[in-house]
Amino acid sequence: MLLLACFCAGVVLCAFLPVLPSWPLLLTVLLLSWPLWWRTRRLWLLALVAATLGLGYAAWRAELRLVQRLDMALAGEMVQFSGVVRGLAKPGEFGVRLRFEVEDAAPGLRLPPLLELSDYRQQAWPAGSRWRLAARLRPPRGAANVAGFDAEAWYWSEGVLATGSVLKGRQALGMATDWPARIDRLRERVAQRLLAGSDEPRAAALVAALAVGAQQTLTRDDWQQLATTGLTHVVSVSGLHITMIALLVAWLLRRALRHLPPLRRPLWWVLGGAMLAAGAYAALAGFSVPTQRSLWMLLVAALALASQRGLSPLQIWLAALTLVLLLDPFAVLAPGFWLSFGLVAALVVMVAGRRAPGGKWQTALQAQLLVTLASTLPLALFFGQLPLVSPLANALGTPLVSLLLTPLALLAALLPWPWLAGVAGWVAQLFWYWVDLLVGAPLYAVPLLPWPLLLAALAGTLLALLPWSWSGRALGGCLLLPLLLYRVPPPASGTLAVELLDVGQGLAVLLRTRQHALLYDTGAGEATRVLLPALRALDVRQLDTLLLSHHDSDHDGAAASLRDGIKVGRILAGQPRFYSGAEPCRSGQSWVWDGVRFDVLWPPPAWQGEDNAHSCVLRVATAGQALLLSGDAPLAVEQALLARYGAALRSQWLVLGHHGSRTSSGDDWLRQVQPRMALLSAGYRNRYRHPHPQVLSRLDAAGITVWRSDHDGALSLRLGPRQGELQARRAQAARYWRPPA
Repeated sequence: MLLLACFCAGVVLCAFLPVLPSWPLLLTVLLLSWPLWWRTRRLWLLALVAATLGLGYAAWRAELRLVQRLDMALAGEMVQFSGVVRGLAKPGEFGVRLRFEVEDAAPGLRLPPLLELSDYRQQAWPAGSRWRLAARLRPPRGAANVAGFDAEAWYWSEGVLATGSVLKGRQALGMATDWPARIDRLRERVAQRLLAGSDEPRAAALVAALAVGAQQTLTRDDWQQLATTGLTHVVSVSGLHITMIALLVAWLLRRALRHLPPLRRPLWWVLGGAMLAAGAYAALAGFSVPTQRSLWMLLVAALALASQRGLSPLQIWLAALTLVLLLDPFAVLAPGFWLSFGLVAALVVMVAGRRAPGGKWQTALQAQLLVTLASTLPLALFFGQLPLVSPLANALGTPLVSLLLTPLALLAALLPWPWLAGVAGWVAQLFWYWVDLLVGAPLYAVPLLPWPLLLAALAGTLLALLPWSWSGRALGGCLLLPLLLYRVPPPASGTLAVELLDVGQGLAVLLRTRQHALLYDTGAGEATRVLLPALRALDVRQLDTLLLSHHDSDHDGAAASLRDGIKVGRILAGQPRFYSGAEPCRSGQSWVWDGVRFDVLWPPPAWQGEDNAHSCVLRVATAGQALLLSGDAPLAVEQALLARYGAALRSQWLVLGHHGSRTSSGDDWLRQVQPRMALLSAGYRNRYRHPHPQVLSRLDAAGITVWRSDHDGALSLRLGPRQGELQARRAQAARYWRPPA
């Protein structure tokens, strides 16, 4: 068991390395040192060998995948290729997203085998259909912030090595005839029937998601409500549902075999039927990566039971973990991997540590307690918040969905009886009623934890779960307390902490003093995507001021959802008429927070001009450093500011205006401000082609160093009496699988 655990640890370690190790070198070292570890057979030496084998295996698999990445010379270029639509297309507000498996490309053109494409014309993409099309491809790219969804890790774990947008003109090539395409077409027909057969779209979407994995039918609000109640895992087809279906079929087969003539090895018949049912459900749900992982786990457990070798539950769990990592060493990048294996481990510990069978209610309560304990650390680490109502929500929601709604949804999918779909829809409405009842419950925000506290929380979780004495479990609880009580140390008095967030094509800058916080713009989209996770990670519980430079979606698009998710004190805006309760942002406004001075320099009172010219210009200064932010202020505003303030504009740090557009950051402006460092917020390969080459040339000629969110991720800066310190998120969290800038 120890050797298997060390092998798995080596595989896990590889996923978090900044540079991929050389697997031939690791193999050579092991072969050359084999007389030492083969003859001595010291346990610690064998454990090191097993971990090295795991690391080398994961490195070999990673190298095979890296070879398939998109050639950077093709990034942004129009390429033509043919292939087949895999899975179900996902309609959205702005376009349709689909997985596309490449079958053929132009001679000499090497493309990744699996792409994720966006069609902004919102054309129909039937499952299993084959097309010849043109697209602009690029490496998978996501925001790189201190917290929040890591799109690049998710793409890598899913095997998607390029994304792109479909261009005009496509040629239909018929339908694919392989079995995955046939299953996808069946899933699509069933999903359409289930969605059309109900007057309650929300309930029908849940039934379709559970029956055929059509999760794209659930809205963003639905997913948000599930997350705030801790019920997201109930809706995703994963180990819980597949295991429940397998157990249900096994129970039915056992009862049926009692009324049939005796068969040889009845256990094999029961386990074989259960595995066939689990495999069929996994295929009907799209055979996604999480369902594959769950199926392999269940297969190992079935084989262990069939062999009747007396393996312990912990040995079966470890064997399943090893098999999953052998088949998919990149699964460790998915939060679901840690949650699923962690929760199963908690239940295994409960069964292994039980000295005497307890009552049903006692067993259920103990299982709920252990699952809550096991999920605390993963939820805090991956999502930065703990739904306090989760135990109560799962107490009813989990059995309702797993034991009742999922079997009904599968029956409604397999049998075209409208009344059956109606019954499933009624149960789904009951589930949503339960969610709506609890959705207003508070969430406990957990800031980003340092590594020592993470290790302490991991040790505390293990101690609390293992069947020790009550004193051992109490010690585990004490080690878990820092996870709940930790607070991020605030900046010192007279120091300004600056976080230029990676919000893509937009701007959002968080400014923190010792006791106050100001957010300059919000970027576009939803605050739940970047802003709220980053604020939770930095332990910002409320914003004293939200400053919206001007009314443009890439600067204020997330303002409404931000105000729903965090308490906001004062709102200053360059165009206050667009926001309820906002005050005008006007030159002359000034205040001091904890020894740091904030001065609004623009716009003047009663100013009239185009939208960008309304941008609030803010200068923030400590005793020895200053930061200047100008929103999208154009060259004319820069000239007006130069005429009004002159040398008073000098700042060591400058956030470039208008994302590096040539309409800002003029020569006179740079000459007077005299920044040493320039910070730029822009989207990766954005359609505006920001920053403009002319601006970059001006900065280079002035000897100004440029830091860019599209290349460097979020930028963290500390300004104090002395020289500022800057850290780039991509350099801090370097991984071998991240695409090059």
